[in-house]
Amino acid sequence: MTEFLTAAVGFILAMLALGLVSILRGPGDADRVMATQLIGTGGIAALLLLGTVAGVPAAVDVALTLALLATFASIAFVKKGLSRFEADGTASTENE
Repeated sequence: MTEFLTAAVGFILAMLALGLVSILRGPGDADRVMATQLIGTGGIAALLLLGTVAGVPAAVDVALTLALLATFASIAFVKKGLSRFEADGTASTENE
């Protein structure tokens, strides 16, 4: 089972490298943030798998902390985009 989990970590790390390419080439801010979220999720998965394989419970704690921080980063990005959207005057007038 350890070999399978180690192979899964290798696969996840390869996908993280592809996500890094997406961040560098992303055409817009939203694409870059989504790629960053992908890397964060992959990093969390890699930490959880490594913590399980190596028997290090602290890795699980770090992974859960990173998951919490990633949630706040997503919320901050959406709020920033929403305020920029409203400042441009292009907000929807459906409520009026």
